[in-house]
Amino acid sequence: MERRQRGVSAGLLLLLYQISQVGLQNIPSVTLGVLVLNIFLFLNPLRPLSEVCLSVNEAVHKRNWQRLLLSPFHHADDWHLYYNMISMLWKGIMLERKLKSIWFAYIIAVFSVLIGVVYMVLEVLLVIILDDPSYEMNCGVGFSGVLFALKVLNNHYNPGRVSIVFGLPISSKYACWVELLAIHFISPGTSFAGHLSGILVGLMYTMGPLKKIMRACAAGISFFTEPDRPRDYYSEYYGYYPDYQYRAPRSYFDYTGGLTEEEQLERAVLNSLNERDVGGGTHNHGQRPYGFWFPPENSEEDMRRRRLRRFDR
Repeated sequence: MERRQRGVSAGLLLLLYQISQVGLQNIPSVTLGVLVLNIFLFLNPLRPLSEVCLSVNEAVHKRNWQRLLLSPFHHADDWHLYYNMISMLWKGIMLERKLKSIWFAYIIAVFSVLIGVVYMVLEVLLVIILDDPSYEMNCGVGFSGVLFALKVLNNHYNPGRVSIVFGLPISSKYACWVELLAIHFISPGTSFAGHLSGILVGLMYTMGPLKKIMRACAAGISFFTEPDRPRDYYSEYYGYYPDYQYRAPRSYFDYTGGLTEEEQLERAVLNSLNERDVGGGTHNHGQRPYGFWFPPENSEEDMRRRRLRRFDR
């Protein structure tokens, strides 16, 4: 694989224009960092593409394991960079805000390496099944595999949506598979195994054990906070209220139930309105209901009695 022209070209200029239209202030930090890193390495590659691309022959037989780290962040040409980074821009904005920056960076780092491993496993399987040693020589570069994995995550966290794939409305549940096949038939030179490995890693995270493994590995690092289990910052206040009864253990997750702030607000308002309607304006003062609490409203009979008392005076 030969390195193509590295300079300010049409694809790169269009990418920079699109980023400026979005605005740097509107791009989360990790997403912006990935964009900057890929653009920088496109303009200033660490090595020629033939020395960074990933293949079974180079990584396994010749033990050039550094290619696992280098291959995702190098691109064949400016349009390869453009399409990958535009996809990263929109997926990153949605997912980083959902997962938070530190966990999103953790995902990018793990996926970048793991997808390369799965890619080589698929190529070895093709060698065995098809009895064709040439698959060991297939050498790939680019961020596409990571993007397919992020597409699986995005569809998982935003279910029920419809994606437009080459002009056709496709359920987001199947969009990544349709796109995988469409790209393969439209551009046969692309790495089918590389894209498939991204989908498989995404499924390992959303449906398999990968998320639990990543959570366990990050458990000993204090600044890591997996988004589904926010930090317990309520527990430090319990000592000031010795008479308060609660069920142990308590954590922020127990109070929120995993809901976002917007979902908590909506749930609290609905609970308050429901209790006022069902309970006839009375509450159990031994334990206030979840969410916002409103004082009981006076019934019409109570108001009539108060007016009569006023006249009696």
